[in-house]
Amino acid sequence: MEAVSLFLWIEARFAYIPPSPDPTNSSAICGIYWIRLLLNKEQIVTSGAIPPLVDLLNSHNNTTLRELATAAILTLSTAQPNKQTIINSGVIPLLVQILSCGTVQARVDAVTALYNLTTSKQQPTVTPDAKAIPPLINLLKECKKSSKFAEKTTFLIKIVLKSEEGRLTITNTVDGLLTLVETIEDGSLISTEHAVSALLTLCLSCRSKYRELILNQGAIPGLLQLTAYGTDQGQDMARTLLDLLRDSHPEKRPSSTVVEKMVHDIAATVDGLENTGK
Repeated sequence: MEAVSLFLWIEARFAYIPPSPDPTNSSAICGIYWIRLLLNKEQIVTSGAIPPLVDLLNSHNNTTLRELATAAILTLSTAQPNKQTIINSGVIPLLVQILSCGTVQARVDAVTALYNLTTSKQQPTVTPDAKAIPPLINLLKECKKSSKFAEKTTFLIKIVLKSEEGRLTITNTVDGLLTLVETIEDGSLISTEHAVSALLTLCLSCRSKYRELILNQGAIPGLLQLTAYGTDQGQDMARTLLDLLRDSHPEKRPSSTVVEKMVHDIAATVDGLENTGK
């Protein structure tokens, strides 16, 4: 009944749209509600719809209501003017909870909603709690690493790792670092860039602590591949991370860029000798 009341409440504020079918039919009301979401995202938020949706997210005994509310938050979060209002409502921790205990669809929608809200151009920016790391890793493990969903998930992991608590949490999460390494190997250009950025953040925060942990996950082959086939930024971050993962101190050995140039020069010399012999 809470959901029906919410939909009727919103419908009453947009009476200029043709009347809905039988008001006792909750499925029909849901359909009309989504039409209004698509047409009036900003107006719905300014009319005060977010607090009722937050209340629905707190409906721990009704997974259907929580799934519906998560989908609504996702839809409304796609409008830039709505983002700060949604953030200020305190919805971020509730979406993080959905990542762990929601239905499959609710978890997918929660990831996208969190992605929309954390990419807001408005200030201040928001970062999900470190509690988001374990469910995000599980979702990343289960999805195709080159998918758009993986791109959003790795982005969220990357920004959570900016905090010390986030970095500690991922090292204590089963397959946390391994999943990022696998994303570097099998992900899209965007997800690989986010994944290497996450690992680089770890290593830059404390090389002595994270270097061996990353190496133990077999990160080198994927990083070498990324130096050749990643985005420009991804290639740069992969080279920097490779430098940090080497045994010797950075000041006592040539950088990966220098090594690449040396290899290129040797190859060019060999080619020249072969051409002279002919």
